[in-house]
Amino acid sequence: MRVAVVHDYFTQSGGAEKVAEELYGLAPGSTLVSTVALQEKLPASLRGVPIETSWLQNMPGMKDYYRLYFLLYPFAVHSLDLSRFDLVLSSSSGYAKGIRTHGSSIHVCYCHTPMRWVWNFHDYSKRERMGLARRVVLPALIGMLRAWDKDAARQPDHFVANSRAVAQRIAKVYGRTAEVIHPPIDVDRFRISRDLDDYYVVLSRLIPYKRIDLAVQACTLLRRRLLVIGEGPQYCQLLPQAGPTVTFTGRLSDSEVERLVSRCRALIFPGEEDFGMAPIEVAAAGRPCIAYRAGGALETVREGVTGCFFDEQTPQALAAAIETFEKLEWSPAALRMHANGFRREVFQEKMRKFLGRAGCPLPRDHSQLQNLERVAVQGDDRAIA
Repeated sequence: MRVAVVHDYFTQSGGAEKVAEELYGLAPGSTLVSTVALQEKLPASLRGVPIETSWLQNMPGMKDYYRLYFLLYPFAVHSLDLSRFDLVLSSSSGYAKGIRTHGSSIHVCYCHTPMRWVWNFHDYSKRERMGLARRVVLPALIGMLRAWDKDAARQPDHFVANSRAVAQRIAKVYGRTAEVIHPPIDVDRFRISRDLDDYYVVLSRLIPYKRIDLAVQACTLLRRRLLVIGEGPQYCQLLPQAGPTVTFTGRLSDSEVERLVSRCRALIFPGEEDFGMAPIEVAAAGRPCIAYRAGGALETVREGVTGCFFDEQTPQALAAAIETFEKLEWSPAALRMHANGFRREVFQEKMRKFLGRAGCPLPRDHSQLQNLERVAVQGDDRAIA
């Protein structure tokens, strides 16, 4: 079977890129395709892998201004020729679902979300602090993209959603049903530490919808230590809001992230995410999460077992949740067991079963199945560092 894996664009490093990496690994010998691929933004395992890209790859300033080319991505997607493939797996929160395939091929779209900034433009533009000119011009362009996006959503033969929340949005916006298969988490990357320190962490790109401002303000209000791990365009807006107990670390190495996460009091997860991998990654290290009660967190955080919630996106509500959290006790073993339900092997097996039902079966990796059975029966003997 000739298989293509298509990702919107490799212009940033996040959860969607990790899923694209896993889909590529699901079918050895498959071809990786994208509109744009910046080598420095690729997951480590994909660096050096040949990637078929569109003419958009050669546009000037793509590294710094890829967002400004948003009107060109639909044309770039349509320019990609996938007629030679039997199965197309698209990883999309934007454009890749609109890829055109040969009539006899099967197209399965793993949808991270319908275009967030297109279908929720009012809230998006408010948080992005757009100037008057952009607020006047962009709505007309957004209307064009909405029409294109609804048409593009007719291209896939099947949709897979990363959470129940996203499946509901797919039904509402596109009128399509979607199988829910949670994204894969590299649980083995994390270990439970015997040593704990007195600080909270945020693990996120610094962009407005993540609501990192709530964590910064709440920890400043309570005088709790907070490490904000990540980088992004909102850094300059967040810095003036931070008191002396808040530290911005920037982007760190994987090993340093793993060490800091395993020793923290908890992850603070203040935004409404489509899924959100961070609560599961932190649970794999035996640490709980304080999350806003909405979106994917409702599927990744078990209240009283792996974390607690707050119900209003205000610094005061989050501060109250932190104080409540500090009165509770948490079991690292229970947290780790919860995380095991999101292992890469679980994702791969569920995707293979779904593809089999869709008429395009892929071979199973029996060594991974045996590893999953061992974890389920014997527990995770690699969990403690």
